Amino acid sequence: MAVREPAAGLPRPGRDEEAALLFERAHYRHDPRWLLPVPPRLCLACALELLPEPSVSLVRKKHVLSGFRDALMRHASLVMQLVAQDQRVCIHFISMLFGLLCNVEDGSITDLCIEVLIQLTTQLKLEQTIHCLLYECHKELCNMPSMRGSLATLTLLGKLVDAIPALADKLVMEHSDLMEHLLRGLVYPSEGVQASVCYLYGKLYSSPVAAEMLLGHFREKLCPLFLSTMDGAQTKELKINCLGLLRQLLKYDLFVSMIMNKSALVESTESVEGPPGETSLPLVLKKLLLSRDETLQVASAHCITAVLVHSPAKHAPAFIHADIPEFLFEHLSSSSEVLVWSSYNCLILLAEEPLFFSKCHTVYGIESVVRSLQGILRMNNTELHKQGLLLFTQILTRQPEEIKLFPSSALCRDAGRALQEAVNSPVLEVAAEAVKAISAFLRKDHQSALPVLYKELQALLKAMLSRCADFSQIPLNWRPLGHASSRDSEKTILRRGSFLLSTLEGFRNACRLAVEFQSEPSAQENPFTAPSAEKEDTLEAFSEFLLSACDSLCIPMVMRYSEQATHPALMEVFLSVLHSLFVIVPHMKEEFSKKLAASSFIQLTLELKARFCSGLSHSALNQVCSSFLYYMCINLLSAPEKTGPPSQEELSAVSEILQHGLPQISSRSPESLAFLSDRQYVEGATRQRQYCILLLFYLAYIHEDRFVSEAELFMAVRSFLLSLQDQGECPPLVVFRASIYLLAICQDKDGALDEAVVGAIRKLLEGIPDLHLVYTHHPLLLRLFLLYPELMSRFGHRVLELWFSWEESICEELDDVASAGQPTLPASLAALFHMLRSSPSTLLILLDLIYSSPVDTARKVLIVLRTFLRRNEDVQVGGLIRGHFLLILQHLLVEHGSSPSEASGNLPLLLSLLSLVQLRNESEQELDSMAMKLLHQVSKLCGKCSPTDTDILQPSFNFLYWSLHQTTLGSQKRAAAVLLSSTALIELLEKTLALTWAEEGSPRTELLCSAWLLTASFSAQQHDGNLQVHQTLSVELDQVLKALSFPKKKAALLSAAILRFLRTALQQSFSSALVALLPSGTQPPPAPEDTVLAPLGTSQVLSLVIGLQNLLVQKDPLLSHACVGCLEALLDYLHARSPDVALHVASQPWNRFLLFTLLDAGENSFLRAEILRLMTLFVRFRSSSILSREEVGHVLQGAALADLSTLSSTTLQALRGFFLQVQSMGLLADHSMAQTLQASLEGLSPRASTAQPPLQDMICLGGVAVSLSHIRD
Repeated sequence: MAVREPAAGLPRPGRDEEAALLFERAHYRHDPRWLLPVPPRLCLACALELLPEPSVSLVRKKHVLSGFRDALMRHASLVMQLVAQDQRVCIHFISMLFGLLCNVEDGSITDLCIEVLIQLTTQLKLEQTIHCLLYECHKELCNMPSMRGSLATLTLLGKLVDAIPALADKLVMEHSDLMEHLLRGLVYPSEGVQASVCYLYGKLYSSPVAAEMLLGHFREKLCPLFLSTMDGAQTKELKINCLGLLRQLLKYDLFVSMIMNKSALVESTESVEGPPGETSLPLVLKKLLLSRDETLQVASAHCITAVLVHSPAKHAPAFIHADIPEFLFEHLSSSSEVLVWSSYNCLILLAEEPLFFSKCHTVYGIESVVRSLQGILRMNNTELHKQGLLLFTQILTRQPEEIKLFPSSALCRDAGRALQEAVNSPVLEVAAEAVKAISAFLRKDHQSALPVLYKELQALLKAMLSRCADFSQIPLNWRPLGHASSRDSEKTILRRGSFLLSTLEGFRNACRLAVEFQSEPSAQENPFTAPSAEKEDTLEAFSEFLLSACDSLCIPMVMRYSEQATHPALMEVFLSVLHSLFVIVPHMKEEFSKKLAASSFIQLTLELKARFCSGLSHSALNQVCSSFLYYMCINLLSAPEKTGPPSQEELSAVSEILQHGLPQISSRSPESLAFLSDRQYVEGATRQRQYCILLLFYLAYIHEDRFVSEAELFMAVRSFLLSLQDQGECPPLVVFRASIYLLAICQDKDGALDEAVVGAIRKLLEGIPDLHLVYTHHPLLLRLFLLYPELMSRFGHRVLELWFSWEESICEELDDVASAGQPTLPASLAALFHMLRSSPSTLLILLDLIYSSPVDTARKVLIVLRTFLRRNEDVQVGGLIRGHFLLILQHLLVEHGSSPSEASGNLPLLLSLLSLVQLRNESEQELDSMAMKLLHQVSKLCGKCSPTDTDILQPSFNFLYWSLHQTTLGSQKRAAAVLLSSTALIELLEKTLALTWAEEGSPRTELLCSAWLLTASFSAQQHDGNLQVHQTLSVELDQVLKALSFPKKKAALLSAAILRFLRTALQQSFSSALVALLPSGTQPPPAPEDTVLAPLGTSQVLSLVIGLQNLLVQKDPLLSHACVGCLEALLDYLHARSPDVALHVASQPWNRFLLFTLLDAGENSFLRAEILRLMTLFVRFRSSSILSREEVGHVLQGAALADLSTLSSTTLQALRGFFLQVQSMGLLADHSMAQTLQASLEGLSPRASTAQPPLQDMICLGGVAVSLSHIRD
């Protein structure tokens, strides 16, 4: 190198640090080009002279090396330019540095030399430089008598190969004899040297080419020596470098086999004296796992994993026999996430070997796994969560059933809670792994620790289903950036499907668990529950939860997902879940099947079969679909809603049809309809398929799942029936029931069946023992039978009987609201009423039903007919009903003339209907010959009954009473003459009236009311018309008066009826030719003053008056009218015989108290008909002590000021009578009062003449026919 001028480049004062980098005595000779132009001002020439100089201290040499290293790091390009100026200088510098490295024992200088050499070599990238350095190293190692000073050289080689990986191949190929020196270093008793050798070996074996060339070297020499070195390592550096070399070796399957074979050979000779110092890899790694150094533990776990990934089945047994799993489970409690992660990886691979389970390592470690899961779920390491759950899933899945995994229910509970926490993770991948773990967790052998914690399982399943529901409800278009591509949406749908499938598999396992526990008595409920405690933690409660969860969560999720995509595997699992629920909750399988059918699951399943199961594809899905449909159909047919329960033979036939037909059905609806419509000759197997398709359509339609066109289905069923007729076949009853039901439902409302189809239906029906075998309750089916005369004439009676037998609640509701106006009719009744309007002849069938059907059915018919007649007053069917009823009655009297009560129990219902028809007639209507015949027949019927035949007599008496009062005067006279001619009827009335005061055997009060009213009517008609009497009727007067003085409780109507009778007798002055009022027993001779009042006595009169007053105080409107009317007749009777007695009775002080008792505190409370009539009576008999002139004036004044338009015609009539009576009695001396009265009369007269009559005079009170005008007027 050139020599410069002495003065050039001398260091300036104050730069001591930079001067220390220069060799002062030689620097002046150096050319400036060897000086670094930037700080630190380093001179390469000075370094070349200073570093080898023995007189320079090591400290200064170290300072120069450190400065050179810093310059390399800070100004690499400038330093490289400086060094690369002359290649000879560069090689000399490297040789000098290597020499310094080999000759200096100071470790810090050695490290600096190595670092500078590595940097120079890697940055110069000169082949000659590298070759020079390798040559120097090779030469140094070869010339070294022992490995004592080889540490620096070996370290340099290792780091050089690490910095330049391609050198590994070069070193092995060109310097292969170095391997022998490396072996010498490996056995040299210095762990530093051994560590360097292992480090270098690790770098060499990191190259696949070098590793292949060193294969024989490893097999023959290195392998046992390396394992021995690794086993005996004491320093952490050696252990780590050994593990590093091992990691490189374990990348290659061949090396793994060599090492593990060597280990297996060592283990097999453990009991025999073998070569000293040999050991096996599992034992070495086990020792490292037992160390307290986390780094070594992690590295050891990584090495175990590296071995196992090549072949778990081949290599796992060695680690299992070495009890490695035991220590891996212990490490799961570590706080180091890396160590836990590494342990998880090892255990996952070990779990692939059955020996892992048969050695009961899982039983030992399951608690550690559960505790570890609980711990890591509190961390934020998602990957750790997934790995831990994956390990748990593997253990749960592969654990042999005969080896119980959970020793106690408490640990099982903790595991379930950990899984519940995991499935609630916001990270979808973690939740997905948790769902898989839950699926594996729900195994019988995992849950067999008593008591079975069903509530915990419920909570776990609920969390899993809720997580799946939350995920499935996230909108597809949601993204953090607010947009989504179609590809992203497809990925999301796939992820949802995968998550839903895992969830359903877990739920299916829960269902399987419930089924398996049904045969375990000890698992039915918690045996430790107190007897008095509410038993919620039971298998029954768990089973019902499964059904509820499926209904509220599983089904909606699957239906929502099926709108986006259809996955055959998912639907297979889903349908198997639904199928299993039929077994899990057997007492609810029918209701569940009905809900599924109503939710279009028949359509869904058939569409799945048509889409995926054609040919031989998806045979598993086809089997599941067919099985699900089979059991759902059997459940639906076993507990029908609209038809009778099938027989066992019928169910067996249906079962055979479905079992053979369902697996073969994989066509879409149009194809199925075309198949059903085929009228060519149909063979047996094909006909069975038609039967199966027809049953599916029937069950779908009956549960409102109408997924095929009604018109197309109608034509298909029509063709099917004609095909049966053509081939002379008779289908199973359930198939025929389905056919006529579908035909009725799908028939166009305005269309009609052709005669061929009607004939085919009739022919098939005639071959059936009873119509109920093929009847399905529906108004359209009823219409089908009533619309065609061929069917109605033959089957109308029976089909109506069946229809009413199914109408339970509707008829009850009609009966309950009979008096509540016009409620909306149910659809079924509206349809029936429409048919009755269009075909009144159907009413005759209904009448026959009332007479001949069971009482319950007949009562329903009566309620429906009664409602129909009330709602359809424009339909004139009275003559039709009465004529048919007359025939029935005549027939009955002929067959059961002596004892009609032994005839049909429905006769009272027929009579009730007759009464209703009579009540429906307009007032003042002439009685025709039909009515007179009915009167005669009903009276004959009554005459043949006893008073105890209340059910017959009550409607009969009502009919007779209404017939008398709801017609013209002329007809009344004729009707009375007909009835009076029946001596048996009169005798019956006498017996019935006598029972009024009988203590025992008294009939119902309603019958007594009708008897008294009827007797009063007969007596009035006979007296007014002077009709002939064929039989007199005797009544005890004393008993009549006693009944009025001491009335029965809650018998106001009976008292009113008796009063009406007594009033008639008083009006006739007890001179009726029909009624004879007799004294009771022996009576003392009457007093002289009583003779004029006979047959009444003074005491009887006063007692009667008191009784009337007491009855008036009850304030019953009808009873009050009867009392006032009777009091009027009594005073008239008394006035005609003894005016003094009449005046005495009218002036009783008690009457004033009575009057004020009847008046309430309301304004104008006197404006009631009964009170006005009572006051008129007092005015008429001049009872001023009862009603003074002033009070009369107040009444008139109040009436003049009142709004008379709001008063009823009855009240107006009574008010007018009161005014006229006051006027006639001259009680108004005041002129102004007379004018007020006159104005009131002028205003009242037109009102009274034009006021509307009561809305309805004939009413039914508690089953008793009553004419209000008869009681009142």
